[in-house]
Amino acid sequence: MPEIIALLIGGLALVGAPITGLYLWPVGRRGLRVAPARPLDFDTATRAAAAIIAAETADPEVRPESRSRLLSHGSRTGRAVLLLHGYTLAPEQYEGLAEEFFDSGYNVWVPRAPQHGTVDRRAHHRVEAGELTTYAVQGWAVAAALGDEVGVVGISGGAVLAAWLAQVPGNVVRHLLLLSPFFGPNPRQAPAYAVKPLIVLYGRRVLRDRVTSRGYSLAAVTQYLTIARTLPNPPRRTGLRTAAVAISPLDGVVDLRAAVDVPRRIADANAITLRVCTLPAALGVEHNTLNLAALGADGDEWRRRYVALYEGENASASGLAGTTSVGE
Repeated sequence: MPEIIALLIGGLALVGAPITGLYLWPVGRRGLRVAPARPLDFDTATRAAAAIIAAETADPEVRPESRSRLLSHGSRTGRAVLLLHGYTLAPEQYEGLAEEFFDSGYNVWVPRAPQHGTVDRRAHHRVEAGELTTYAVQGWAVAAALGDEVGVVGISGGAVLAAWLAQVPGNVVRHLLLLSPFFGPNPRQAPAYAVKPLIVLYGRRVLRDRVTSRGYSLAAVTQYLTIARTLPNPPRRTGLRTAAVAISPLDGVVDLRAAVDVPRRIADANAITLRVCTLPAALGVEHNTLNLAALGADGDEWRRRYVALYEGENASASGLAGTTSVGE
């Protein structure tokens, strides 16, 4: 029996909760309705980013390699991008891809998520949905001031936040790239019918937290699932110009169908094509589709391909193996 389902069944036995009640329990939260941040100018945004980095540098709880990162050309550029890292990880996850964007002329902002990148490796267990959405909005406020045309890249839980940002009224997210997006767990770990009970029991902390063999806190991962459940249905038309997804067939963490279906609906609402890139299984890349170091020079090529996906290049033009276009 998959580990997460075993934990869920044990939790149900412990609380004796009526099954029907779990499915009727609303999962929306007022704390997720974050108003768009007030627009900043370039100088104010860079000072804000510098202040964040300085505070993290002075904080002994933040690992030096995990501090937020600003890659700036010194003035507002034509393009800027916000990079949102995954659950349990930190800004260094984007090392390589951040530089690829910067070398392509982008100003780049990679903020550290709350409760992440600390010397306490279990701190991320305490993260809450409301502070994650606040973090995303504040990250967007900085990034939006760094360039004329701005977009978001997110991986795993960070991809949920990226999709959420792209649907917040008032945000002008022009480009969206989702890497291994965690809109739902892999059905082999937890089938769709188990997701809402997990959110209610662990996301609301009705049950004492459990940690999986991957080091994932159920209380924490269900915060991201809660945010995913608050995405508007049907999606809003917001002015998005490109949308793309990259997934691995070896990913045992996410629901690969939802990873494509959710952004496809967002793309459809904006009357644009969704580009889907499936990494070849022969690469050996699993859930962390940024874990390309072992590929050597091929890793550099894949980073360039991710930038091409973000920019909306056609598969034939960018040479993206395994790329399909949905909605043409």
